[in-house]
Amino acid sequence: MTQEPIPTNESTPTPMCDSCAGVQQNWRRARGHPELMQGTHRTVTHKHGQVTITRYQCERCGTLWDYENNKVNRHAGWSVVI
Repeated sequence: MTQEPIPTNESTPTPMCDSCAGVQQNWRRARGHPELMQGTHRTVTHKHGQVTITRYQCERCGTLWDYENNKVNRHAGWSVVI
């Protein structure tokens, strides 16, 4: 008889809440949702100039988000931090 290891919570990511699942990723000017709490800011230099990236965390499900405020790249915006 083979014994399968019991999966732990560390290997299973917490599922996103409905609000986080509804955030449009990788599109500039897409809206977040009210339960995203703003965290730290950092500035990153790209070939076209500097952009600001702000970290957010959802109060409901704990998902970490980055928002890249890059006016040159319309595919910047919300992305989930892994």
